[in-house]
Amino acid sequence: MLNDKAREVFNKLDLEIPAVAIKYLPVKPEKIKYSEKKLAFCQFVKECQDTGEQFYITKENDTCYGQMILGMIPKPPITASGQAGLDFEMYKTASACMKLYQQLPVLEPNATNAVVFSPVSICDFDPDLIVVFAGIEKADIIMRATSYISGDFWESKSTPVLSCGWMYAYPLISGKVNHITTGFYHGLKRRKAFAAGLRMISIPYNKIDEVVTALSEMPWTAIAFREDEESKKELAKRIEHWGEMAEEMNCEVHLH
Repeated sequence: MLNDKAREVFNKLDLEIPAVAIKYLPVKPEKIKYSEKKLAFCQFVKECQDTGEQFYITKENDTCYGQMILGMIPKPPITASGQAGLDFEMYKTASACMKLYQQLPVLEPNATNAVVFSPVSICDFDPDLIVVFAGIEKADIIMRATSYISGDFWESKSTPVLSCGWMYAYPLISGKVNHITTGFYHGLKRRKAFAAGLRMISIPYNKIDEVVTALSEMPWTAIAFREDEESKKELAKRIEHWGEMAEEMNCEVHLH
């Protein structure tokens, strides 16, 4: 279960758009409301943010290809041929689009039959993913937290279409945090699900505790960006120490 510390840390971020916890289940959950709506998968994330409610969906709710990337249905042959990407003018040829379907991250077929969405603030289960939408300032803090302890590299993997595959399946499959910028992707842009220019960050289950710990321990504003005199003096002291190290190591300091 997502603990109080995690909820408190995300609350402290004071995100303008609430972070959403997502859980993939083999069977329908008990004691969670079923959504009667029919929307694209990305729109259910927005629905959760707008309503502040916890609910679940099945493949019958999804009107786009979220159900495909979750392994609920097979890849439809017409779109997998690349024809849709060509006709939507996202690719020059069907072959270029078809390449995507050869490498598209898809969860194990038929293993997921229900999806739970919950604002992180009221999440009472162990999420498979936490998805965050933020402007640059808050996104910088969150992304730094993904590497502050582990040293993991930041990477962004996506394609012009089916961004849902890279944000809702790839992090779970790879165990890596993924991030993209809203406004670039066909489905998100076409449905106007989110304002353009937000950083969308998907944190898989294996990274959640680490990110929460990092957010709890690290300075949210690194010392070089702090304007108070005490921080400036401390940074100058640290830089001076580099000179002492360089002298002992018989090298030069090229960083200031």
